Amino acid sequence: MSVRITVLGCSGSVVGPDSPASGYLVSAPDTPPLVLDFGGGVLGALQRHADPNAVHVLLSHLHADHCLDLPGLFVWRRYHPSPAQERGVMYGPANTWARLGAASSPEGGEIDDFSDIFDIRHWTDNQAVQIGTLSVTPRLVCHPTESYGMRITDPSGATLVYSGDTGYCETLVDLARGADVFLCEASWTHSPSNPPKLHLSGTEAGRAAAQAGVGELLLTHIPPWTSREDVISEAKAEFHGPVHAVVCNETFEVTRS
Repeated sequence: MSVRITVLGCSGSVVGPDSPASGYLVSAPDTPPLVLDFGGGVLGALQRHADPNAVHVLLSHLHADHCLDLPGLFVWRRYHPSPAQERGVMYGPANTWARLGAASSPEGGEIDDFSDIFDIRHWTDNQAVQIGTLSVTPRLVCHPTESYGMRITDPSGATLVYSGDTGYCETLVDLARGADVFLCEASWTHSPSNPPKLHLSGTEAGRAAAQAGVGELLLTHIPPWTSREDVISEAKAEFHGPVHAVVCNETFEVTRS
């Protein structure tokens, strides 16, 4: 069995009419299930595919659409009739504990110390961590808050790269270099008036995929107000390999090219 990624949610910036916000389940042999980001609606989608008590969580950044279903997961892990027997592992930016603890607290101005259910660890740029059989390398990308893309590699060398949220930058291209599957945000269509250092257009996602020489480009984080068809067309004009805009509940195999 290879690495598998299941789309729990892919709507950009907000929950969409047909999809939760950002969340992706990564499965691999001899490895606990990993959820990349945990935006609105992801907990419900996760229940169709994995036991919420068993997952580890890898956060790209702490904008609401990437993390704010986690207080619900905290409730699940504490109060489910069969609660988690072991703490999960959560990786994220430096202020993960304080930000999510404030969101989960029942009282304003207090912090819910959720270290009883998760071992909270912080990313260090370009420092790989090992989770089961998978190596995960985070890289700081171009976004207004501390934000990481992730390069996930199995023992065979099969590689999945997740952009997280980012504007166009050379770090993104380096992160994706030679990846078998590149899960890349494309939040809008291309325009010189787009805000800099925030998100990618379809054109920029395709350009990054072409420069990095990836095997397959999966577009994600398309908001409900952005044309999926236009984003796909832009990406295909830049990248001549397989291009697909993901939808909820799709599953993809990541195998070495």
